[in-house]
Amino acid sequence: MLIQGALALSLSLSGLTGAPAGVDCAKVKCLALTFDDGPSDYTAKLLDTLKKEKVKATFFLMGQHVEKYPKLARRQVAEGHAIGNHTWDHPHLPAMTDQQILDEIRTTQEAITTATGQRAKLFRPPYGDTDQRVLDLVGQEGLPQILWTGTTLDWKLRDPKKITAAVLRLAKRDGVILMHDVVPQTVKAMPGIVKELKKRGYHLVTLPTLLRGKPLPAGTTYPPAP
Repeated sequence: MLIQGALALSLSLSGLTGAPAGVDCAKVKCLALTFDDGPSDYTAKLLDTLKKEKVKATFFLMGQHVEKYPKLARRQVAEGHAIGNHTWDHPHLPAMTDQQILDEIRTTQEAITTATGQRAKLFRPPYGDTDQRVLDLVGQEGLPQILWTGTTLDWKLRDPKKITAAVLRLAKRDGVILMHDVVPQTVKAMPGIVKELKKRGYHLVTLPTLLRGKPLPAGTTYPPAP
């Protein structure tokens, strides 16, 4: 019983941190692959690839999609991936009132918590469209704002070879790459992308692992503006 309890605790902590055992990004070359706008009809196939390759990712979830696909959100957490809040329905936040922005964040937090039992601790603004007022409101909700070091524009490319080339071009140590698990061509490209990144020496990890387990202060942005 004690062994079973310890195993359950270990699995629980793994789900919270999304950290593969033994990965220290201070010592090895890490890269965070992040996926926006899901869950979707293609997310399960992506999760199958990540599980087979034993790598972790970070998913920024839309509240209305979590409500539609709660089992996929639960699976993401259960398999050790990190999750974040990506608003309810992907609006341009700076054009909204304070209350509308807070409603977008809060309804999505509620959907994620209901589906997964875990509160999202990261936030990504749709389109990367933000300003100081939005950031202040995000911070008010206890969240840091996550952007990226490179975007594949996979939603525009819609071609596995071009998406693969974009990822490999953007890859760098401690990088944060933006993709979408609602783009089927991205999901199709992922087995080859993961294999090539591994060949180049990258450890594919969640954002919490990339950050060495140090929580980001609420109301701050990562990666910081150059």
